[in-house]
Amino acid sequence: MLESGGKVLKEGLLEKRSDGLLQLWKKKHCALTEDGLLLHRPKQHDHPHHQHHEPGRAKELHFANMKTVDCVERKGKYVYFTVVMAEGKEIDFRCPQDEGWNAEITLQMVQYKNRQAILAVKSTRQKQQLLVVQMPGQKMLRNSPSVA
Repeated sequence: MLESGGKVLKEGLLEKRSDGLLQLWKKKHCALTEDGLLLHRPKQHDHPHHQHHEPGRAKELHFANMKTVDCVERKGKYVYFTVVMAEGKEIDFRCPQDEGWNAEITLQMVQYKNRQAILAVKSTRQKQQLLVVQMPGQKMLRNSPSVA
C-alpha cells in the first residue's frame, strides 16, 4: 500500500477526467512515490506538508497494477495523458505542459518495474542455488549402496 510508506518524489495538482456521463475535469492533489501515485481531493490537502489523510479517502494507483502511460498529447497550455491499468481501465489526466507529470509517472513506473524484475531474477537465482546445494546430497543418497 502506498499510504504506509515511500517518500514523496513529486506532488502537486493534476486534473483527472471523471468517469461520469459529463466527464468533467476534477482537480486532484497527487503525490508520486517510488511505488505509485496517490490521488486526494484538493480540499483535504490545504497544508502542503500535511501527510496524514483519512484511510480510504485517497485513490491509489500502484505501479504493480499499472500497464503504461499512454496517449500523450499537447493542446493549448495542457498535456493530456492516459494511465492504463493492468485490467484495462484507462484514467485520463491533464496538467500544465511545464509540469511534466506524464514523464515523471512514466519514469517512476519503469524504475519500479525494473526493481521488481531484478528482485524476481535474484529470487530465481537464490532458488537455483538452493537446489544446487541440495542436489549433491540427494545424488549421494541415490549413489550410496542400498541396504536390503
